[in-house]
Amino acid sequence: MPARRIVVVGGGVMGSAAAWRLAARGERVTLLERFEPNHDRGSSHGTSRIFRLAYADPFYVDLAVRALPLWRRLEEETGRDVLTLNGCLDHGPAAATDALFDTLTAAGRPVERLAPEEVAERWPGLRADTSAVFHPEAGRLHADEAVAAFQQAARAHGADVRHGVRVTGVALSGDEVRVVTEAEEEWRADAVVVAVGGWTPGLLGGGWELPLTGLPVLRVTQEQPAHFPAADPLAWPSFIHHPGAALPAEGLSVSGVYGLGSADGVKAGFHGVGAVADPDRRDRTPDATALGALAAYAERWLPGVEHTAGEPVTCLYTTTPDHDFVIDRQGPVTVLGGFSGHGFKFASAIGELAASLVAGEPGPSRFALGRPTGSP
Repeated sequence: MPARRIVVVGGGVMGSAAAWRLAARGERVTLLERFEPNHDRGSSHGTSRIFRLAYADPFYVDLAVRALPLWRRLEEETGRDVLTLNGCLDHGPAAATDALFDTLTAAGRPVERLAPEEVAERWPGLRADTSAVFHPEAGRLHADEAVAAFQQAARAHGADVRHGVRVTGVALSGDEVRVVTEAEEEWRADAVVVAVGGWTPGLLGGGWELPLTGLPVLRVTQEQPAHFPAADPLAWPSFIHHPGAALPAEGLSVSGVYGLGSADGVKAGFHGVGAVADPDRRDRTPDATALGALAAYAERWLPGVEHTAGEPVTCLYTTTPDHDFVIDRQGPVTVLGGFSGHGFKFASAIGELAASLVAGEPGPSRFALGRPTGSP
């Protein structure tokens, strides 16, 4: 069977992973990314993202297990160090940590329970709340290196990776897909993969001539974690704080706190508390109130950081109402979206899922367009 022409729109982590796996299957892949390499306009930039297997839902444990060897394959193909496994600590009420312990144990993955005093002894810079579990098959991904590695690997398999190309239109044209750019260039393809992060609602919600149905509500927000100075931040494990109720934080309703060591310090952030944002018009000025709330959290729970010296960064979150992803195909169009908050770790496996969808294989019904979701 001759190689098909595949255009991937969007060169963040998901589009780049899809380009790699498609090119590895022998497809003729063109990846079009609007911005320059290493840009900070979307959701894939920076030095750190959490990798972890621990979920209360076995579905996500299995997906993370599938992603792990693909990350290692990416490193082997490119010679880049992308993933460091130095563990993840989850702490909070016993109901949350017990669920994680049970799913990891059922999956045959290593995990151990720890009391707060044991956490303090092992990691003096961290303070644990009520109960904790630690699993070693976790740690951090270098975000910028991951995106660059996916694109390097895609090129090695023959993909054409182009930056500075803004796609302004995608439309069906007979048996082909027509992709048009701002510079009035045009690509004709047998299939297209759309992976444009925070731009998905605007483009697929009416900006492009695609007869897609069932796209869930995608909420785009601007989030603001911060990097805190600390001694040897790369020695810190990743960590998740699961509060039993809304965690008071200067009026914010916080459903969880995440953090990890990075080259820029210990990164910490509240999960999904930012204001709705337009990705082309957002104000990336740091919010002093949000930074103050995060500093107050760090003072109490992260005694090993300099809580008054946090450096805020902003990024886009794009989420569905139920925080599941969109990974589905309708006709020749495959859509990848809604990954923010917990999707980066799965990128290697999602690239493989995208390649399978393009090949006509079924994807997970859980990630299908048109599936029932909660209210936005």
